[in-house]
Amino acid sequence: MMASPSILVSINKFFRIKERGSTLPRELLAGATTFLTLAYALLVVPSILSEAGLDLGAVMVAMALVGAYASLMMGFLAGYPFVLAPGIALAAYFTYSVVLGGGHTWQVALGLVFLTGVILLLLNLLRIRQLLIQAIPLSLRLATTAGMGLFLALIGLKNAGIVVADPHTLLSFGDPRSISHVLALVGIVLTGVFFRLRIHGAIFLGILAVWVFALLLGQVEWRGVVAWPASLRPTWFELDVRGAFNLKHLGALISFLFVGLFDSTGTLVGLAEEGNFLEPCTGNKCRFPRVSRALLPDTTGTLLAPVLGATSVAVYLESAAGLSVGGKTGLTAVTAGMLFLLALFFAPLASSIPLFATAPALLIIGGMMLRRISKIDWDDASEWIPAFTTLLLIPLTFSIAKGIAVGYITYCGIKLFSGKARGVHPLSWILALLFILMFLFFPSA
Repeated sequence: MMASPSILVSINKFFRIKERGSTLPRELLAGATTFLTLAYALLVVPSILSEAGLDLGAVMVAMALVGAYASLMMGFLAGYPFVLAPGIALAAYFTYSVVLGGGHTWQVALGLVFLTGVILLLLNLLRIRQLLIQAIPLSLRLATTAGMGLFLALIGLKNAGIVVADPHTLLSFGDPRSISHVLALVGIVLTGVFFRLRIHGAIFLGILAVWVFALLLGQVEWRGVVAWPASLRPTWFELDVRGAFNLKHLGALISFLFVGLFDSTGTLVGLAEEGNFLEPCTGNKCRFPRVSRALLPDTTGTLLAPVLGATSVAVYLESAAGLSVGGKTGLTAVTAGMLFLLALFFAPLASSIPLFATAPALLIIGGMMLRRISKIDWDDASEWIPAFTTLLLIPLTFSIAKGIAVGYITYCGIKLFSGKARGVHPLSWILALLFILMFLFFPSA
């Protein structure tokens, strides 16, 4: 009976929960909220990769194992409440551009993912990625966070069918009579009421409420609770690293590296900005505490993922859900990591959560991430124009990496031709040039 209090004290001390202004229940709730918000990825990523020829069940197991590994590493090693797993954008690029569009086998494509992880590891050891984070101007940092918020909101609206594709206007309003549309709007109202009444776990409760309504209305197929995990054998060590060493694969490798590097780094910095983890900038340098540790989970995860049968690991935007309910320590990430492992056995239950149930959470969290744009210097055109460009392009191109790239180019261009080049970080000039070369020679990256 005496062990339990001592364990709680040890957990609090290790994660510095009280020191960082949080509580154990709040951290556990934050981890569960983040996991529930991104649980759809456990189905989406495997379904995308299965179109490239990979076994659906094996990829689902690989996805859960890699997500657990990377999230636990982030929590224990770096102490941040950010959750990681194989990314959806990179899974789509893997399937539709590299395998189906480029004619590569999925085994070679996994080999390219592994080489991407090796390069990222070298960039970490050489501290190049750390320098990239220091070089990001404050205005672009703030814009990236806000752009990610709009991106999350757009994904949520799309998942609920509130916003749909239109051949004439690009986007349009979905059918307001559809159940998913109606339930998502009900969820937005309910979650808003929970927030207004200051009920803890408002986002978590909003997701559960929509899920329950969907079950009662027969809009969700109940697939059971527990099932034994599928076998990893169809994808285990099936990557073809030797085949990836071919010049004809160079474009695909650079694209994997570009998206993995700037998408994940941009998300990491944006979430750190949202969670107030970054220290104030001094001149053109901004310090990110424990940044080297924070960069290891996605790097080593990207080395592990293709071995098991999954694609590059990324920090998930949905980590903002945990931040929104007060997650401030690595225990949030550890909680989500443990839930990834539980999902191996509760896959039928997880697959019962419809995409539209998470739409209210994504919309509201997205709105919360817009609050910091007031800190952008709106009186300086060399700051707010690149920032607004970045903010807008992230959701409209469905790419954090491309938004950051164009933002850098416009930032350096305006600074250069308006006589304000002296205040730009030296690495920013190199990045702007590399982004220009990337768009010229690898436009699909």
